[in-house]
Amino acid sequence: MSNAKDTVATIIPGMRYRDAPAMIEWLCKAFGFEKHAVYTDDSGKTVQHAQLTFGNGMVMLGSVANGSEWGRRIAQPDEIGGRETQCPCVIVSDCKAHYERAQAAGAAIVDALETKEYGGSGYSCRDPEGHLWWFGDYDPWTEPAE
Repeated sequence: MSNAKDTVATIIPGMRYRDAPAMIEWLCKAFGFEKHAVYTDDSGKTVQHAQLTFGNGMVMLGSVANGSEWGRRIAQPDEIGGRETQCPCVIVSDCKAHYERAQAAGAAIVDALETKEYGGSGYSCRDPEGHLWWFGDYDPWTEPAE
């Protein structure tokens, strides 16, 4: 018996940013996310909660400064030596075009675009606040598992 709800996506990464409004704009421009919902405080400078979609996937994010108990549990990459404990992996239709778009927007490439021995191609990069992302055209839902 599955405990998963029958919905569009059952796992959604959650992230925090120091300048969440600027990062929302950057993530849409550089990676092709779309704003699904953005809730800010009265000043518009602190994001209480935002949902950005990419196909049937989503990331949720908020401002580091929103003061929530949840947010205080999440460290920023520069606070832990640029390391991460998670990395969103995003499946794209045209990896080369996505790589070029991310580069043009200033993403810091960590692993250059390359064809992988297990199939497909991919690359990893960091956004302006140092969060690590992986993008590729390998689809684990359709590729045979070994």
